[in-house]
Amino acid sequence: MKSPFSFTRRAFVKNSAMAITSLPLASTFANNIGQKTTLPPTGIVPLNWLDKQKSALFTGTTWGVPWAKGQIKKGTDFTLTSNNKAIPTQTWPLAFWPDGSLKWTAHAVSSHENLSDNLQISIGKSIKPKQALSVQESETSIKIDTGKIQCEINKSGQTIIKTLSNNGQVVAQNGKLVLSVQDNVDQSESFKIESFEGKINKISVEQSGEIRAVIKIEGSHENTANKKLLPFIIRLYFYAETESIRIIHTIIYDGDENKDFVKGLGIRFSVPLKEALYDRHIRFVGENKGIFAESVQGLTGLRRDAGRTALDAQLAGKSVTQIPENVLKNIKYIPAFGDYTLFQSTPDAFEIQKRTKNGHSWLQSAFGGRANGTGYLGTPKGGLAFGIRNFWQSHPAQLDIKNAHTDLGEITMWLWAPKSSAMDLRVYHDGMGQDTYAKQLDALDITYEDYEPEFGRPFGVARTSELQIWALAETPSKALLLDISEQIQHPPLIVASSEYLSKVGIFGSGFALSDKSSPKKTEIENQLDFYFDYYKKQIDQQKWYGFWNFGDVMHTYDHDRHVWRYDVGGFAWDNSELSTDLWLWYYFLKTGRNDVFRMAEAMTRHTGEVDVHHIGRFSPLGSRHNVQHWGCSAKQLRISTAANRRFYYYLTADERVGDLMREQVNADKTLRNIVPGRKIGQIAAENTATSELASISFGTDWGALSSAWFTEWERTENPKIKEKLLNSMRTIAEQPHGFFTGGAIMDLSTGKFQLENPTKISVSHLSAAFGLAEICAELIETVDMPIFEKAWLQYCQLYNGTAEEQKAAMGEALSKLNLQQGHAKLTAFAAKRNKNSVLAQRAWKEFYAGEGGIKKPSMQIKKIEPPIVLNPIEEGVSISTNAVAQWSLAAMQCLAFVGKDLD
Repeated sequence: MKSPFSFTRRAFVKNSAMAITSLPLASTFANNIGQKTTLPPTGIVPLNWLDKQKSALFTGTTWGVPWAKGQIKKGTDFTLTSNNKAIPTQTWPLAFWPDGSLKWTAHAVSSHENLSDNLQISIGKSIKPKQALSVQESETSIKIDTGKIQCEINKSGQTIIKTLSNNGQVVAQNGKLVLSVQDNVDQSESFKIESFEGKINKISVEQSGEIRAVIKIEGSHENTANKKLLPFIIRLYFYAETESIRIIHTIIYDGDENKDFVKGLGIRFSVPLKEALYDRHIRFVGENKGIFAESVQGLTGLRRDAGRTALDAQLAGKSVTQIPENVLKNIKYIPAFGDYTLFQSTPDAFEIQKRTKNGHSWLQSAFGGRANGTGYLGTPKGGLAFGIRNFWQSHPAQLDIKNAHTDLGEITMWLWAPKSSAMDLRVYHDGMGQDTYAKQLDALDITYEDYEPEFGRPFGVARTSELQIWALAETPSKALLLDISEQIQHPPLIVASSEYLSKVGIFGSGFALSDKSSPKKTEIENQLDFYFDYYKKQIDQQKWYGFWNFGDVMHTYDHDRHVWRYDVGGFAWDNSELSTDLWLWYYFLKTGRNDVFRMAEAMTRHTGEVDVHHIGRFSPLGSRHNVQHWGCSAKQLRISTAANRRFYYYLTADERVGDLMREQVNADKTLRNIVPGRKIGQIAAENTATSELASISFGTDWGALSSAWFTEWERTENPKIKEKLLNSMRTIAEQPHGFFTGGAIMDLSTGKFQLENPTKISVSHLSAAFGLAEICAELIETVDMPIFEKAWLQYCQLYNGTAEEQKAAMGEALSKLNLQQGHAKLTAFAAKRNKNSVLAQRAWKEFYAGEGGIKKPSMQIKKIEPPIVLNPIEEGVSISTNAVAQWSLAAMQCLAFVGKDLD
């Protein structure tokens, strides 16, 4: 059988392959590179608020804590203290070390009067909450009681939340998902709009504790003709003694993008309204703490004065008890405005309109820039506050209040605003005649876009949004509504201190605390800070926002047009290319900065959902960088890799991101049908009578697979996953040339690679650029397999070795390798494991040489003003996202592994 890794000469050049022989390396290495200093006393971890202090209105949070190998036994109880006062805490395991000890634990805490600062988690029995959360399940519904609100969730049908009450008073009901789909977007032709509602297919209680409960609902949107579109996954989060429900909302696009144009996508509730029209209140939170506050039937500005008492009560959202007779007798002639809408059309513009009812004109009520995306409908006897997180960032978004003049008002949180144009996900060009691989490679050569017919479809991509609803006992004050809005937009999070994270040894120990103890270290640290701050500003200056875009950054800059290359093939959206995600997460671990966490969080949500196909023929592969996130025909594991998701999952215990990583466990099967190197000579492996086989590269393919398998093993202790992972590690190491073999045929049932021909050598500059280095470092810390460590350190030491070293060790020298600066981190890792100061100096030499990266890092900024550009911008000198990500990862890991050798 012909090897699936037999390449053409063109592919040979592209991958910089060169025949070599293997070099035995020393087998004695340091044990755990992560243990830099003494850990805190066993089982005690200092914690911080991510935003330095908890919000004024705190309703609960969940976070993760790592533990050193062998330190904490399975089943250990923990307690949270704040200023030495115990706080009720719910705990569960997230991951285990191979010896069964706890590696990561998750902890949940709810509102508590003693919760403030000076936090720490430690071994000990947690105290009980005053009012434990209750979950009761029947054949038809699930009832949740937090002690303040009661929620009944249906197990079937199209109404998800049957009722939501505050201490027995129903404030909302008939909670459902709504979808509008338009069949055409060509303005020269007529179109029709179909309405769908979410239908429950499956519901489960994922967690039921005294402090935290999670309900998972799965289904699809259906219309009256039983047509199904957009599968959904909804999670509802409840915390004890709180009035709010957190909603994580995921949709997967499964339509025909040429005729299924989403016109509106949202969540709708009905709100009972029994009070007088003048006691019904509407609120929207705009920007800069501005609030739009009105009543359905206003008493201000009338020809007849309603009196100070009545006016003050109405303006404050209180019950109006005194109305003069000369107002009351004609009050029926005061128009009742029942419908309101807040529409965020762009990241910088929103408008508020209102009307009396359907069939009558809308009045322009207010305008603004960036609305906070929070609203309220109710009376002094109670109502519903609601909001969408990252509202203006995820435009077009919309909040609707309707029928507030009737006994049953309605609110809709639109994730895609129906007032905007319909969602158009079609491929942005017609293929331009690229009907053969040869033509597609030629096009790749000019625009860097890897096109293939039918590969640029959005089928299977997803979008996850976060919302909150609050069942309130009365109309909130403006101060309280602002606190609610702040809680929705910046949910409080507890994190282990950066000092502890740097000591415990996590994620391959590829980071160290910021250190400016010497000029050289200061220079690197300042440059790291500059690069992050620059991209943070670019997101806002370039308006990298929108429902499908928020969280990503652009790939390459166009200095001639003074724009990022948003419209040039593979130079547009970055899609995790060269580990942008990893850069942000390691930088957060290093600094503990809340703005870094928020940017990395948004990127994780985006790249894990939008850039990956979750159903269909490409599932669960991701798409390479492109003008459209799903547009590239290179469907690859290097984009969908669990390596990019692990940070957020372990720091927050987020169940949806846990789903995304689990999707990747069987991704090897997809590589049988979607062969990554099909255009340059790679062919699918031929199955045998007893085995299903696939050709898997040891770089971007296995790096992603090993991340998924390793994560699943440590999360579940699944022995089959463990065996598959260890088999793959061992059989890579047993190859005649180890990692320099490039790839081999894997038995998908066992994870074992077949031995390749000793003459077959392949080395690619991309192999270690997508998380392979980081996962190998963590595997070596975790798994005692000397043969694997030897193979990996061989790769680390020789990739950037001199021609003389390579020839002396392997018989021939390597040539034409790229990204040498990025690979300095591999040299540094080998130096640390070997305790080799000469190798450490070489790592720094490679880093400063800047080959294949940034030779002269700069913090120079050019300000470009109109009319040269449309809007004023700041332009960096010699900044490319790929280069910045690789420079930053190399800088952080060199500092962590061989920082003492820098000076």
